[in-house]
Parts: sequence; structure tokens; C-alpha cells
Amino acid sequence: MADGQKAVKMAKTAKAEAHFVRPPRAAYATDPARSRGRLHDEPESRTRTPFERDRDRIVHASAFRRLRGKTQVFVAHEGDHYRTRLTHSLEVAQIARSVARVMGLDDDLAECLGIAHDLGHPPFGHTGEDVLDACMETYHGFDHNAQTLRVLTKLERKYPAFDGLNLTWETLEGVVKHNGPLIRYGATLQDLPIAIQEYNAAHDLELASWPGLEAQVAAHADDIAYNNHDIDDGLRAELFTLTELREEVPMVERVLAQVEREYPGLDEFRASAETVRRLIGVWIEDLVVESNARIAAAKPETVEDVRAAGKPLIGFSDEMNEHQAVLRRFLMARMYRHWRVNRSRSHAKRILRELFDLLIAEPELLPPDWQEGGDGPRGQRTARRVCDYIAGMTDDFAIEEHRRLFNLGR
Repeated sequence: MADGQKAVKMAKTAKAEAHFVRPPRAAYATDPARSRGRLHDEPESRTRTPFERDRDRIVHASAFRRLRGKTQVFVAHEGDHYRTRLTHSLEVAQIARSVARVMGLDDDLAECLGIAHDLGHPPFGHTGEDVLDACMETYHGFDHNAQTLRVLTKLERKYPAFDGLNLTWETLEGVVKHNGPLIRYGATLQDLPIAIQEYNAAHDLELASWPGLEAQVAAHADDIAYNNHDIDDGLRAELFTLTELREEVPMVERVLAQVEREYPGLDEFRASAETVRRLIGVWIEDLVVESNARIAAAKPETVEDVRAAGKPLIGFSDEMNEHQAVLRRFLMARMYRHWRVNRSRSHAKRILRELFDLLIAEPELLPPDWQEGGDGPRGQRTARRVCDYIAGMTDDFAIEEHRRLFNLGR
């Protein structure tokens, strides 16, 4: 064989070997065939695993569709190119699925949890959550994670035999506990949001233990997505410049310098996009390497070993956590507290506070479907109905509803 032919064959072999080979399912992965089932018994699907079925039910839910009009930093009408809760959830799901697959975990469950994790967020991002929590202070408060559970187990009403989506125990466990045990460091069940207390009484989610690895992966996929995509949105909104970013965040400077060496003269838009893309890869690689090291040290043999480990087995390295802290400080100063964002936040606060106060005082203004139901004593039921109604709104709907109720000319 000629030298040229040998070189071509070697190149093809190297390329083939570089292709991703899906690892076998790990013994400590969550096994859909061993799911603990659903609160309400249903026949199993003949074409989908329980976790695929959960994912599909969430994708078809009204609350999932409404995420397209809910924002994280910017108000929806400020531009079509900024990320919404919907696009963010899809990005989290994609990252979670990729990480779970390469680690031999159940990627359907990881994807499902990525899609579901933001369903309980109200309009106007974390500002909306803060306002509703203050409004509900005397009515057990508001927590977006507990609201996600309410959406999945009560507020979605399309099935004839039950309220909610009747998801598997593993999916609901992952939704509620993706950031870790809820009963720890002196906290008790009575300290938790009322929605979690009530559901747990009927379907024990084992709130004192860690969740499966798929839920832990989804939680860190959330960090990867919003940290790096907020860079993209902040640059697009001109809240800071690429020069400022590289001067203050060493990890960005290192990756951007590599991009510039490989593509000299690249325009700033493409350079920033390529930098963000590579940063996501850096974070994913660190997460996989660090998590595999933790798993190797802990030696779990089953998913129950993971839950009983007493510590997270999925996480970033100490070095990456330091980089994350630097980036978050930059984004907090340059983006989340930017005067333009502060103005939108101030407007959002007034809209939600005024809507809540009016609807609590005059609940007959609620649409007919929202004038009945709720939990607890009468006043508490009214407050929770109003809270559920507002929490389900998109940004634009909240703005328009405020106009309808407070502007006589509308």
C-alpha cells in the first residue's frame, strides 16, 4: 500500500475512533424498569419508558408552552433574541441529556427534569418570585420549586381520572430535590413550602435523602446553561462589552484568546458566540471528570446507594467553582444590577403587587375558572388561587391584565 493510501486509512481510522460510543448503563443509574410508579396507577406504555412518558406529558402541558413568554432577566417584549424560560429549559435539557448519556445514566430522566425544572416560575423572573413570596407571606409564602410541584400534581387538569400529570416518583423526586435534600441542617418537614408538605403526605418523596444522579446532573446543567447564556444575552443587550468581560473573567479571556489564535480577524459577534460555545464544553468536561472521580471514590452500586451517600456525587471541581464565582460576580454587577434591568424590575414589581392586591380584595374579578377551588381556609384559598393565577401568567399577559384592570380606557 502506498504511503498516501496508508495516511488516508490512518486518518479514517482515527476519525472513526473519535466517534462517541455510548457507554453501558451504570449500575447506579435510575432504571425505568424499576420505577416506583405513579400516585395513580395506570397501564404502562407499550412504546415508551416511564421517563419518556413523563417527558412527553410535560412537553404537552399548558404550563410548558407558557414558558415561551416568561423571562429570566429581560421582559419578554424587550426583544425576540433574548432567552425565555422555554428556550432556557430546552438548553438545560440538552446539556443534561448529553452529560447523563456519557456517564451511563438514564438520559430520558435527565432530559425530563431539565424540561420541567422551571415550570413553577412566575412572570418577570426572580423579581416575580420575590414579589409573590412577599404577597403570600401570611399564606405560607411562594416558592418556585414548590409551585412546579403544584403545576405537575394539581394545576394541569386534562386527564379524566386525576389532577396533574401523574408523573413517576423518580421525576417528582428529582423536581423537588434536584438541589439536594430538603430536610437537613436542622430543617424539618414543617419548614418546607405547604405544597411539598401536602404532596409528600400522599406520596413520600424521601425529602431527607439525596436524589438520583440524573437529578443532580440536571441541577448542574442549569448552572452551565444560565451562566454561559447570560453572557450571550448580556453582550447582545450591550450591558457590557467583550473587552470588559475578558478583562474581569480569566476563564473567558483564556478561551477567547484561543478562539482569536485559531481565527484571526474574526468579527466580534462570531468570536463571542464561539467563546460561549467552547465555555459550555469546558464546563461540561469539568462536570463529567469531577463527577466520575466522586463516583469512583464513593463506589455506589445502586441508585439507593446514591441517595444514601450523604453528599452530592455530581459536581464541579474546586477550580471550576472558583471560576463560576468570578463570573457570577461579574454578571451581578454588570447585568443583573444594570440600571436598565433595574428599571424593568421596578416596573414588574408594581405590576404584580397591584394585581395581587386588587384580586385579593375583589376575587370576583378573577376569570370564572379561577373563582373556585384552592386549599385551606377561605382566605387562604383565595390567596392561593390568586397566586396560582398570577404565577401562571406570561410577562406580556401580566402587563396586559394590569392595563385591563387599572386603565378605564381599555
